[in-house]
Amino acid sequence: MDNSGLWQEAAQDIYWYRKPGIVLDSSRAPFNRWFPDGVTNACYNALDLQVGQGRGEQTALIYDSPVTATKRQYTYTQLLAEVARFAGALADRGVVKGDRVLIYMPMVPEAAIAMLACARIGAIHSVVFGGFASNELAQRIDDATPLVIVAASCGVEPSRLVAYKPLLDHAIELAQHKPEYCIILQRPLLSAQMVEGRDLDWLQVMDEAQPVECVPVDANDPLYILYTSGTTGQPKGVVRDTGGSIVALKWSMKAVYNVSPGDVYWAASDVGWVVGHSYIVYGPLFAGCTTVMYEGKPVGTPDSGAYWRVIEEYKVSVLFTAPTAFRAIKQEDPQGQHLAKYDLSNFRALFLAGERCDPHTLGWAQEKLQVPVIDHWWQTETGWPVCSNCLGIEQLPIVAGSPARAVPGYEVRVLGKDGTAVAAGDIGALVLKTPLPPGTFITLWDAPERFVEAYFKTFPGYYETGDAGYMDENGYVFVMSRTDDVINVAGHRLSTGAMEEVLFDDEDVAECAVIGVADPIKGQLPLGLLVLNSGVTTPPETITARTIALVRDRIGPVAGFKLCTVVERLPKTRSGKLLRGTLRKIADGDSWKMPATIDDPAVLDEIAVALKNMGYPPDETSAT
Repeated sequence: MDNSGLWQEAAQDIYWYRKPGIVLDSSRAPFNRWFPDGVTNACYNALDLQVGQGRGEQTALIYDSPVTATKRQYTYTQLLAEVARFAGALADRGVVKGDRVLIYMPMVPEAAIAMLACARIGAIHSVVFGGFASNELAQRIDDATPLVIVAASCGVEPSRLVAYKPLLDHAIELAQHKPEYCIILQRPLLSAQMVEGRDLDWLQVMDEAQPVECVPVDANDPLYILYTSGTTGQPKGVVRDTGGSIVALKWSMKAVYNVSPGDVYWAASDVGWVVGHSYIVYGPLFAGCTTVMYEGKPVGTPDSGAYWRVIEEYKVSVLFTAPTAFRAIKQEDPQGQHLAKYDLSNFRALFLAGERCDPHTLGWAQEKLQVPVIDHWWQTETGWPVCSNCLGIEQLPIVAGSPARAVPGYEVRVLGKDGTAVAAGDIGALVLKTPLPPGTFITLWDAPERFVEAYFKTFPGYYETGDAGYMDENGYVFVMSRTDDVINVAGHRLSTGAMEEVLFDDEDVAECAVIGVADPIKGQLPLGLLVLNSGVTTPPETITARTIALVRDRIGPVAGFKLCTVVERLPKTRSGKLLRGTLRKIADGDSWKMPATIDDPAVLDEIAVALKNMGYPPDETSAT
């Protein structure tokens, strides 16, 4: 639904070089266009406007890196100066409006500076998560065809350095498209070998550059390309427009997160993911907030009190992170003893997203933090929340397991395979009625046919989210799993998320995963993997027997839940998503390849051994 009145009003709150006279052009659906005759600039709204409104001396960006023992802060005036100068450096290399710049950086301020500098001159940035494998990086280079690549010499993990430059060099060798220049940030921990004539030093180009002003761009000009994994193995380049993104993100900062100019907002994510784009770099700066860029982990840098230290030190009002981060904290410190060491009096709300938040983790966070804990749901493609308890509009009752209702601008439906609505409480495909609101993706880069085929063909008039779930009689949405994670046990369609919810209720379980494995009799059977809390002394076989009985009691014998084992850890992407599809392929003996986004490849070897001990797969298989 278009909610044109809402977005017409929200558009008054941003800076336009030319204000739009048209709110929505839906003549080429699903290629809908918001504010098509407007002219604006994302960098101007993030920085120049804030300085002009008197926030020049306010802190814009806090950089905190426990892995390098480094802290830096930039005021809005200082950040503007850095961005304008790097925009000049890009312009000196021939980058103009519409050119692509690929950014391959760790969580350092220069990553945000590069993004904003691209926006300043109308270039289209494409951020690729630092440390991505060369082959995956090469695919993105060939798709986006960047004129310039901006990279760092290395990334820093708690236990190791990741040399980025050799990965980048190999990716450029593999790619058919070759960039004209690579601008390299040499980090003190590891210096990169430079390629004569192509590679330039960040500090040197900054010393030589002159600051440049913002370039006005059309509202529908692309702000960035962000790649998300495709089912065919070919990554999909999600394209976000400029005007709609500024309007939606600025509106969401107050409406959803209830933050105001001057508040300290922390999204504990990475600039390589959509959360980093929307809520580390753009959203908080559009709203005149102070944003935190954290190069560390929830545990191990140095301990499970790391988040509380950051919240206290910088007086963070709102934290946004993934449920997996809180599961890690809970696993290490189930009693929350580290919390007692810190003053969290400025902390007002915790938002969780990126994967389903199980009720047990939600309850633990509520009990320990004593602030609203808001599970909300959105995707790379949507760019900002689809369902949430909107604290800036009206705080709804929190219902465990649900990201609440649709945010204004979205209309969520639950459809069966035949495209008709299912009854309240029944699982189906979660879809969004078109047109989608501003700030959502407008196409796939250089692939308009795939845009339609992948997202709008199955259910005409709706965007197919790829998630499965249900809606209750009060309009609360429950996102249970990806559509392909709904398993079929002897003809019964069952949600793996519902079974995980039961497993989480066991007091010794810190994390869990349920996947469907092939069964010659019933088609599929659920298989559970459990990670236990730190310090648990109960024998694993006792816990698995207990959890099997719990699922049988709560969901019933129909679930056929009898396969369960304890593992040390679960395989996840760097953003915290569980690699269920890969687990399923390993268990079924299907060919699989190492996911480019995996946090630690060694985990899959451990899991493969555990599955083999359970008899899965029945025959030998190996990664391809």
